[in-house]
Amino acid sequence: MTPLFLLFLLFQQHDTIVVTGTYEPLSIDEIDRAVRSLPVREHRDLFTSLSDVLRLDPSVDFRGRAPNGVQADVSIRGGAFGETLVLINGLRVNDAQSSHHNLDIPVPLDAVDRVEVLRGSGSTMYGSDAAGGVINIVTAPPEGTEVRLRTAFGNFGTNEQQASVAGVFGKVSEQAAFSRDFSTGFIPDRDYRNLQFSSDTRARTALGTSSLTLAYMDHPFGADQFYGDYNSWEDTKTWFAGAQQSFGERTTGSFSYRRHSDLFVLYRDRPEVFTNHHSDEVWQGALRRNEELSPSTHLFYGVEGLHESVISSNLGDHARSRAAAYASFDVRALKRFSLSISAREEVYRSWSATLSPTVAAGAWISRAVKLRASASRAFRVPGYTDLYYHDPGNVGSPNLRPERAWTYEGGVDWSLASHVRAEVTVFQRRERDGIDYYRASPTDIWRALNITNLNFTGVEAGVRARGFDFRYTGLRGAQDTIALGLTKYTFNYPTHSGVVSWQGMLPGGIVARTRVGVLDRKARDPYGLWDVSAARSRGRIRPFVQLSNLTSTRYEEVLGVPMPGRSILAGAEFVIR
Repeated sequence: MTPLFLLFLLFQQHDTIVVTGTYEPLSIDEIDRAVRSLPVREHRDLFTSLSDVLRLDPSVDFRGRAPNGVQADVSIRGGAFGETLVLINGLRVNDAQSSHHNLDIPVPLDAVDRVEVLRGSGSTMYGSDAAGGVINIVTAPPEGTEVRLRTAFGNFGTNEQQASVAGVFGKVSEQAAFSRDFSTGFIPDRDYRNLQFSSDTRARTALGTSSLTLAYMDHPFGADQFYGDYNSWEDTKTWFAGAQQSFGERTTGSFSYRRHSDLFVLYRDRPEVFTNHHSDEVWQGALRRNEELSPSTHLFYGVEGLHESVISSNLGDHARSRAAAYASFDVRALKRFSLSISAREEVYRSWSATLSPTVAAGAWISRAVKLRASASRAFRVPGYTDLYYHDPGNVGSPNLRPERAWTYEGGVDWSLASHVRAEVTVFQRRERDGIDYYRASPTDIWRALNITNLNFTGVEAGVRARGFDFRYTGLRGAQDTIALGLTKYTFNYPTHSGVVSWQGMLPGGIVARTRVGVLDRKARDPYGLWDVSAARSRGRIRPFVQLSNLTSTRYEEVLGVPMPGRSILAGAEFVIR
């Protein structure tokens, strides 16, 4: 091993540290899976909402029904919405009722440090719902004591206020964040109002590191055409509590609770015709431990338990539980080779046990080039809406089988110094019993069913250099169960998706960001969106401006649900340290 290579490895240790898709924090160059870290806190004023962050990765198909992520679905690598697992600090927040609410994130963006995206199966680590990938929203302790106040106004009657108070008191830190924004809507029945609040507390004691996250969200919005040709209205609320405690250096315990309510009115002007109220709860606990068998070999293992329930005027009252145990053997030799073999056994009360293994390996073939490959199995149990829902246009099926999938991928990462990095990944996902909705004709209602065989093959490529980031994802799907065009979700995936972005400093202490995204969805016309934002990065008063869809492109991310044209948001942030 040459001194130059050792120096290169030492330098690379300062790269981004990720915690998603791995049993211990590792630099992104050491990960043998396709993982991307998207920073948020560094330049918070360049983003309007979490949707702006997720749109930087073309492998993440973000389908909004309204601006600012008011109501949106998300999928990775062509997977169904329910096949993307959403986490807050590694704790699941997927909705037991419907995957349409998976992005009801109660944590304000001011409290978010970064978003990590695992592309590909994550069931070995996280269990059900991670067949397509994982989105982990990560908070972090504040770096000092400060107060941030923010206000902004825009077209379509947009008005927002945000506040963040952070403090570090010896071994204890606290950040409380508040966010409120509303809009009268760019068309009738597309108004919305968001309210979010979170508290993030960290402490270091003789026992170990402690963290406690509490969050709440209230989210009423006009839902015209969201679920069919109806002028609907909806109000969702989310409560979240997540706690983690380390016991020494090798053992960690975690616990979380999430409650979600959904009030849905099919006709906003005639609520007596059809109104549903759903409320679901999810409890989760885990105990994890790692053993250092040698300086280059580690064993990770643990147990988890989860209980979820729903009380609904439409779905009825249901509950189910599961328990899981996992183990992972990880070897890293000579700082050139890595191999991990993992498996998770998950037992459901209503279904038989499911085994989810993963094998991943990596090898540096030179000081700048790394090869990686993995194979993993994933699964997802049907949501309560898939099983029991019914309205004038949709009906579930209590006979649905759990989804199963194998994902295979291989990739190469190329690094040159600190400012140039390129990567290419080729993957295939072979899915069995995928869950979707179909209809026999355009006048029929949508009915839930299992698609026997569903395969996706794709390629992901990216180059990052001196503030510029070029990303492309190509997908091809095939299935042999029902005629194309009769499914509701499966074959609306992007066949080609590309993103070009730049972020950097301008004279006068101005930080700026621009993004151009082009998307070609299957059987739809392609379209492109151009966003620009800029903010002052220093001083107590920091004005900012954010412009979305500069070309006023007419587009629909969900068929039949138009999105707004050009919009502007301008305001200022007041920082007191």
